[in-house]
Amino acid sequence: MSALRTALGRVVALCGPHRVAVMIVFFVVFPWLMPYKALAINVLILGLFAVGFNIVFGYTGLLSFGHAAFFGMGAYGCGIAIARYGLPWPLALGAGVLLAGVGAVLIGGLSIRRRGIYFAMVTLALAQLVYYFFYQAEPITGGENGLRGVDVRTIALGPVALDFLAPTVKYYFVLVFVSLALWCLSRVLESPFGAVLEAIRENETRARACGFDVDGTKLAAFVLSGLFCGLAGGLKAMHLSIVPTEVLHYQTSGLVVIMALLGGMGTFFGPFVGAAVFLLIEDQVSLVTAHWQFVAGSLFMVFVLFFPSGIWGSLLQWVGRAP
Repeated sequence: MSALRTALGRVVALCGPHRVAVMIVFFVVFPWLMPYKALAINVLILGLFAVGFNIVFGYTGLLSFGHAAFFGMGAYGCGIAIARYGLPWPLALGAGVLLAGVGAVLIGGLSIRRRGIYFAMVTLALAQLVYYFFYQAEPITGGENGLRGVDVRTIALGPVALDFLAPTVKYYFVLVFVSLALWCLSRVLESPFGAVLEAIRENETRARACGFDVDGTKLAAFVLSGLFCGLAGGLKAMHLSIVPTEVLHYQTSGLVVIMALLGGMGTFFGPFVGAAVFLLIEDQVSLVTAHWQFVAGSLFMVFVLFFPSGIWGSLLQWVGRAP
């Protein structure tokens, strides 16, 4: 067992400086390891959503219960641009990310000065306001029926037109954006800004005493988180060809918290591990029983009580590497 632990520790140490490249290589073969490619696509999208949430929760230490707002605004922004205005998908995806970023600036500006449970409750309340706004704007958003007509059938790359409806093409299309997002996140975490985030997470009072602009840094992290979640939402809209109202529901905010904790908050790969485990439980256990949520909830409780660092975080601790 000690030999295995040592070997895994060396592998992790070698992969650490090249974590983005390692993840991309893994995700290239990932769809062939899953039961079907649609599930692999969902893992990528929800994993990216959890990565965005992890910027605020895992790296900055702020527990938000309102991140469904940014996921949903990204989805609706992209969907409305395509279904209502006929914009090409690059502009539509950019519109969704921009809308989520603006929402993050507004929600973050109102909530960032609060701490602990007060911050969590303010983000939840503001996210519910966003939910009801889109729910009531039926002529634009489709109301309770959701937004339909988000049709992207081909992806034009110069003279080549790729069939977006083909699962393999769709998966690698999503992977391109996930890879770019992970590269950007890696650069941010390795920068002085990333070091300030960790300082705020460990001791906000000490970080403020050292002269760091704590509130400004937290707001910047919140907006960056919203942009990542908005990108995930836009990709979700293109993947489903519809935007259901559930993308803005508070249960979606709870889902991303579960995935981040399950995989390992404050870890680079943990959000994708949490997303994969949760979606696999939902997909496979639901074939056996309709009570798959009981199984998922029980597993979540086990990890919260006995492995609070999550699956990936616990593995890193076991091999003797810091998250």
